[in-house]
This record gives sequence, structure tokens and C-alpha cells, in this order.
Amino acid sequence: MHNKNWTRRAAVAATLGLLAAASATAQQRIIRIIVPFGPGAVQDTIARTFNNELGQVLGASVIVENRAGAGGTIGTAMVAKAPPDGNTLVLAAASHTLAGHLYAKLPYDPIKDFVGVSYLGNSGYAIAAPGNLGVNNLAEYVKLIKSKPGQLNYASAGNGSATHMGMAYFLAKAGGDMQHIPMKSTGDAVNEVLAGRVQGVTSSLIGIMAFKADPRIKILAYTGSQRSKFMPELPTVAEAGVPGYKFDSWIGLLAPAGTPKAEVDRINAAVIKVMADPVVQERFVRLGVEAGTMPSDDFQKLLRADWDQAAVIVKASGARIE
Repeated sequence: MHNKNWTRRAAVAATLGLLAAASATAQQRIIRIIVPFGPGAVQDTIARTFNNELGQVLGASVIVENRAGAGGTIGTAMVAKAPPDGNTLVLAAASHTLAGHLYAKLPYDPIKDFVGVSYLGNSGYAIAAPGNLGVNNLAEYVKLIKSKPGQLNYASAGNGSATHMGMAYFLAKAGGDMQHIPMKSTGDAVNEVLAGRVQGVTSSLIGIMAFKADPRIKILAYTGSQRSKFMPELPTVAEAGVPGYKFDSWIGLLAPAGTPKAEVDRINAAVIKVMADPVVQERFVRLGVEAGTMPSDDFQKLLRADWDQAAVIVKASGARIE
């Protein structure tokens, strides 16, 4: 009898334990990282590099959702209108601040409607041309472009994308003119160069590093202010003959304005812990991203400084989207 009672009590306890665990799972917080571009895009790849680890640190389920369209502004607008509770974030980059100066009308303010939560790192771009174009360096490329004004084409990840702005700004600084062919993604734009259908592209390093030994493409210069540690042999655009040119991108998580400071700091602390993991660091290296962290207040200052720089880039490029 004693054994039966003990067995019954043990079974009841086990059942209650399972119910409690199921309840805890059901109540587990869900945090969404909205990627305003499609699957396989640079920002999508970055978000999926650390979301599981971030969830473990926060004791939450951190999922990545793609909400692509209109140069990243559809997904970004969705986050701007989300409840400011820390459960909806956007993985943003330079296109976030560029959009504010590029689009005639936006359903949100890139600075006022967001708060910087966590800086994740910096990524530069590379300017490349088809291998059969007959140019060996950036100076020769600029000379060719100037000799055929408006006759050559370049591809980008779409109107208003960072790859569009990077090339438009380069042409403005170099004094050249090329036709813009917008594609759906950086990968598609690079493929157009590989196939020889266009004569140029500005691609993120993640989108082009794999092809550095491919004879179908010639990587000419790096867009950052200093050489990339991932391709140190590549001169900067300024070094290679276009002085004053600099174009790179911060990467980070933003939340809707009004998100409590305590919540922002909690997520920031969790990201800093995750980014200290050597496994995560190695993943960022493979993506060509110079990973880093900073306090949320410092990230907010960086966003404001980048807003001013974006105005200069968009004005020089002459681009405008109605």
C-alpha cells in the first residue's frame, strides 16, 4: 500500500512538473528580429548568426522574420509602429539612415522613431568589374568610365539600397556616369557582373569575398577609410585614386522609440555577452564583418553622426526616390 501511494504521488508530481514546464515554455518570451530584406540578404545572414545564442542569454525565443520590400522601408516601418516593449527589433544598417534622405516620403523618421539598442559591427564594400573588361585597377576603371559616359551599366541590390548609394556616390566623386540597373539582391547584382551583363557593382564584402580568385570578376578597391583586415591586399578607393571617398556600414539592432531604457540596456548587455563568444566571433569573421559592441548611448550618438554623413552621400549622388 505504501509503495502504491508513493508511486501515485510520484506520478502526480511528475505530471505537475511536465505541466509547469509546458506552461513555462508556452509563456516564454518571444523576441522578433525583423530583417527588412529577403532571405539570404546580408542582414538576414547576420541576424541568423547570433539569434539563438541571444535567446539563450535572454531566456527567450529570438526569431528572425523577413519583411522585405521598398528598399527595406516596409519592414522598418513595421518596427517603428510596433509596441515599444523590446519584443520587436530591426536589424538595420547604413541603408536605414540613407533612406531618410533618399525617399521623398517615409512612413517613419529613421532617428526620432527608433532607439539604438546594440551595435554589432561594421562592414565595408568593394567595387568590382567583370574580369573581361580589361581593367587592372581602379584608376583604369575610372578612365574607362569617363571615356564612355552613360554607356556602361552597374547593378545594385535595388533602388535606395546601400549598394546603389555606394556606387552612385563613387561615380559622383570620380566624375563618371553609368546607368543603374536595380536587382532584387546583392547576390543577383554580383551575378550580373560574373555573367558580364553589367560593367560594375558595389558589393558588401560578404557578397563578393568568395569570388576573389574567380577570373570572371575583378575586385578593384575597398570602400572603407582603411583597408579591410579580411582583404588587406585591396587598396581603399581613396588610395586608388578617388580622394575623399568613404562608404561603409554600421550594423545594429534598433527598437521602437519609447522602449524603456532598462529594457534597452538589458538587451544590449545580452548582445555584448553573446558577441564575446569565440564561436559567434568566428561566424562574423566568415561574413567579413568587423564585429564590435558599445553601450546603447554611444550607439545612439553613432546613428546621429551617420545621419549627417548619409545626407552628404545622398546629396552628392543626386539620387531621389519619390
